[in-house]
Amino acid sequence: MEEKGNVMTTIRRFLEDEQAQDLIEYTLLLAFVCLASAALFISAGGSVSGIWTSANTDLANANTSAS
Repeated sequence: MEEKGNVMTTIRRFLEDEQAQDLIEYTLLLAFVCLASAALFISAGGSVSGIWTSANTDLANANTSAS
């Protein structure tokens, strides 16, 4: 019977322990920041591609004019 009391005490202590709560919250926050930054980089990729293409075209035209 005493073993059952020890198990119940252990389970109660486990459920009342909140030390890992901060770790879980910080992990979720980090995951959100990673997903948000990935979405930002993916959406900005089209803009960067357009700027790169425009700069490349301007440089090619300048090279042709200089020759």
